[in-house]
Amino acid sequence: MTDVTTALKRQLDAFDLPAGVHYLNCAYMSPLLREVETAGIEGIRRKRRPYEIGPQDFFEDSDRLRSSFAGLIGGDDPTRVAIIPSVSYGITTAARNLGAAPGSRIVVLAEQFPSNVYPWRRLAAESGAELHTVEAPSTAGSRGLAWNEALLAAIDERTSVVAVPHYHWMDGTRFDLAAAGERARAVGAALVVDGTQSVGAAPFDVSSIRPDALVCAGYKWLLGPYSIGMAWYGDRFDGGVPLEETWTSRPQSHDFRRVGDYRDDYRSGAVRYDVGERSNFILVPMQLAAIQRISAWTPEGIQAYCRSIVRQPIQRALELGLSVESEEWRGSHLFGLRLPDGVDPSELGPELEKRSVSVSLRGSAVRVAPNVYNGEDDLWALLEAVRAALG
Repeated sequence: MTDVTTALKRQLDAFDLPAGVHYLNCAYMSPLLREVETAGIEGIRRKRRPYEIGPQDFFEDSDRLRSSFAGLIGGDDPTRVAIIPSVSYGITTAARNLGAAPGSRIVVLAEQFPSNVYPWRRLAAESGAELHTVEAPSTAGSRGLAWNEALLAAIDERTSVVAVPHYHWMDGTRFDLAAAGERARAVGAALVVDGTQSVGAAPFDVSSIRPDALVCAGYKWLLGPYSIGMAWYGDRFDGGVPLEETWTSRPQSHDFRRVGDYRDDYRSGAVRYDVGERSNFILVPMQLAAIQRISAWTPEGIQAYCRSIVRQPIQRALELGLSVESEEWRGSHLFGLRLPDGVDPSELGPELEKRSVSVSLRGSAVRVAPNVYNGEDDLWALLEAVRAALG
């Protein structure tokens, strides 16, 4: 057992994970909370009786979801939140509305998730801008610090957009977004953040980081279903053009008698950027239930709990000859273990399978992603597999 006490205890009973399965892979996909599963089933059942679904149902849960997400990220205006189907949708919305001057730079990180790269590649090709990739340093031990320093150095007067994650999806490297945002604002660049691997499991405050856009998939640390996500758009996007022209984004769309009174204006804020059919009567209640549960636990509480269960196993990993980023520059919910030189991470496969340990191999890292359903026993099972593979 850990010698660190935290207010949040293990929440295994809130999920339906079988005994003996060591699921350390929330960065891949979260298991569903029992209450989220119940919300989805109830949503399916509602469709059996469509006459019980009224006009208000197209709006009320969606607006509750906006408010819940805004509260989770420290936003005071729920209308700045859009309901999206994917990160690529949210990032493409940002790219299409920001634009980039010919010869300017769009700054990204090496090997960041493709959804936050492909839209910028297209924008660069169409505008004549340069996609500038900040490579990961090879420095052992201080890699996170050096990578953050390289990111800040890359943001200069040529920069039009900085498009980065909060935590890198491959190994959990943390980026100081407050510093990156300050540098971006100083040169007039936009800061676009993929928060998929952090929001829900680590604190994120839009009022202090001040991103121009924050985009998150729902099915990882937001503990929701697949094919729904959330995006927060700042005032750079006021007056922008959405990817879809939806009827629910128009003023007075609550009044079904007037839906045919076509209008070219939109509801205030980021609602214009909602995906079509955003009122999904299954996915929206599921994501709402998930965010409400996370808000009760708090991202700070979740991060502290993960820290409490990984501290001693990480120390043991170091004793086995593995390396890991310093705590200052990684997450406790998401981090990479790197094996000794000459050891291929794929060699762990049989030992992991034998012990029912689920992690991901990403690049040179064994990516470990615990959440509140995990305990130290899951980490020890992982390390036993590593020890066996190393011989």
